[in-house]
Amino acid sequence: MTLHQTTAGLDGVTAAMTALSHVDGEGGELIIAGSRVAQLAAETDFEGAAARLLSAAGKQTDASELRAKLGEARRRAFARLDKILPATEALALGAGFRAAIAAIDREEGLDDEVMLLGAMPVLAAALARSAEGLAPVAPDARLGQAADMLRMMRGQAASDAEAAALDAYLVTVSDHGMNASTFAARVVASTQADLFMAVTAGYCALSGPLHGGAPAPVLDMLEAIGKADNIAPWIDAALARGERLMGFGHRIYKVRDPRADVLKRSVGTLGSEGMDLGLAAEVEGYAREALARAKPGRRLDTNVEFYTAILLGALDIPREAFTPVFAVGRTAGWVAHALEQQRTGRLLRPASVYTGPMPA
Repeated sequence: MTLHQTTAGLDGVTAAMTALSHVDGEGGELIIAGSRVAQLAAETDFEGAAARLLSAAGKQTDASELRAKLGEARRRAFARLDKILPATEALALGAGFRAAIAAIDREEGLDDEVMLLGAMPVLAAALARSAEGLAPVAPDARLGQAADMLRMMRGQAASDAEAAALDAYLVTVSDHGMNASTFAARVVASTQADLFMAVTAGYCALSGPLHGGAPAPVLDMLEAIGKADNIAPWIDAALARGERLMGFGHRIYKVRDPRADVLKRSVGTLGSEGMDLGLAAEVEGYAREALARAKPGRRLDTNVEFYTAILLGALDIPREAFTPVFAVGRTAGWVAHALEQQRTGRLLRPASVYTGPMPA
């Protein structure tokens, strides 16, 4: 019997050729649809980033036209809530969001990717309000995706600065190479299943704490530290116990996560209401120094989770909704990757090495 060469975790294995995004872990660079992430977040909103990703996937899309279509998709998704929300009542917010995604289906006159992109903020906002015993708020099709999601969550309009900060976040997380959720979406799409199935699979992978389910503990850490005098003893004790510092280190980046700086700048536009940004900066600085001492030779720098938690917290988004809100942005990448995968017509079917007993 010949054994195939294996790679634990598929590290370094090429699964696709893509025009969508590139992650340079050694150089600390993320390129999305031909632009560095900081440049993309500075020059366009979520609709613009989504249009670029869809166009790169072979589905030529105009940003202004997509903005109008997403407004209509949000309206149609809201019309379905009466049938969707009862199925989520007994579930935690994250699990309810999974069930809600699975209930979204095709709409006449709207492309599947547009329906998915428009449905996501409606579902996230409705479930966040439902968790607090509040009725869902109907979308305003005239608004952009970020501004309308905040409005649907709060029941009142967001400021321009708040909408811009959330836009920057959604752009920043819109795609990130062949991560676990994107790979899951591409595997499902490779079977020629529809985009709704592929995106549901993507969200299921995203919800795991080793992928997109970890930002909220950053706020738990900052609250536990509480004040500057507690930073060093708290972090030193956590490292002595062998605990992971949330918001630091990344599977791919060997240097600072470029998305962290984009989000740090966005947090700075919001002021410090509800969060001591000075304390957060001191925690970040000391944690990096402590990790360098505790794990010499291993670069554990700030990752996207650290400032994701601070940004979403400053926008008063409930912690239980952090992963669904991440999915609102990442759906742009999932649908683009699924479309790109379907265009190849190739079923993803890796080999495995059998290690069980052989029959006599």
